[in-house]
Amino acid sequence: MNRLINKVAVITGGNSGIGLASAEAFLREGATVVITGRDEATLTAAQKRLGTKVTAVLSDAAKLGDIDALMAAVKAKHGRIDVLFLNAGIAQFAPLEASDEAFFDRQFSTNVKGMFFTIKRALPLLASGASVILTSSVAASVGIPNSSVYSMTKAAVRNLARTLSAELVDRGIRVNVISPGPIETPIFGRLGLPQEAVAQLADQLARAVPMKRVGKADEVASVAVFMASDESSYMAGSEVIVSGGQGNL
Repeated sequence: MNRLINKVAVITGGNSGIGLASAEAFLREGATVVITGRDEATLTAAQKRLGTKVTAVLSDAAKLGDIDALMAAVKAKHGRIDVLFLNAGIAQFAPLEASDEAFFDRQFSTNVKGMFFTIKRALPLLASGASVILTSSVAASVGIPNSSVYSMTKAAVRNLARTLSAELVDRGIRVNVISPGPIETPIFGRLGLPQEAVAQLADQLARAVPMKRVGKADEVASVAVFMASDESSYMAGSEVIVSGGQGNL
């Protein structure tokens, strides 16, 4: 306990799934937490669940104006950021022949452009010794049919951690990546599939994992706590794959 005491943590996409589980874990460890989400209903529900110690900011990770407003809110309330967990992202799947420009731009805008500019806008607020955590995916390392655009975005995220680590290391800022495998989160319900198809997809994903199950958001959140804490102070540009062995075995 108290591994994150006196740290100000900003978690994008903190209104559900891995982000929400991480917000709960950060709070248990003593952090002051700011969460974002683009859906007002789920953001309000998350703040109610997390309590009054959390600040919730309605913000779309793909919109630069929203990013600017987020940073202004954090600066006004806290004055600095010790932990920046860039977890907001979308996942959409389609075969190559069915992937159009809008499909491509939508995922790159949220998963890559939004992440890049959030770090840029946060830079004046990042304290010396700050931890920046990026959410990538095991999809960046393995070939998954119908995931070409999504996988490209997550490979870009993985490389971003390396390049920014090299660029920011002299400022005492470390950038690392968490790459989850299939995780039981609400993202499955946003694929536009019937419930039966979602269940079949989850089963298919589980069978591709050496541990033969999908992971839990809390299992990723525990890694996020480690990366956010001073226990990871000698890590920069590193990737931790949380995938039940997928991509490793």
